Amino acid sequence: MAAGELGRRVNEEEYRAYLREERAAFARVLEQYGSRTPDRARAEALAAYPYEPPQAPYRGLVFHDEAWHWAMLHLHGERYWHDHPELLHAPREYEEQYEQQADRPNPSPPTP
Repeated sequence: MAAGELGRRVNEEEYRAYLREERAAFARVLEQYGSRTPDRARAEALAAYPYEPPQAPYRGLVFHDEAWHWAMLHLHGERYWHDHPELLHAPREYEEQYEQQADRPNPSPPTP
């Protein structure tokens, strides 16, 4: 599911699956580019992508940008693309991993 697809109403199962996918992608970036341990990366992903109940007014707004962007903000701060223009776009390796993740069954949700 592309981030733009969340502009439509999604059911609870779709929301939870997408939340798991984005948490996993965010955690993977933190591990590979932020030298986080897997446990720390999962914990930070849970904090960055909290579950929002269906009635939350801006539920899923975090999905309007890819996990790469949110992870770079997390690692390098606001306007990271000015200090690190090479990070503006995710490397092909990340894109390939993200695409592979979308092609397989959803991963188990991270545990707190």
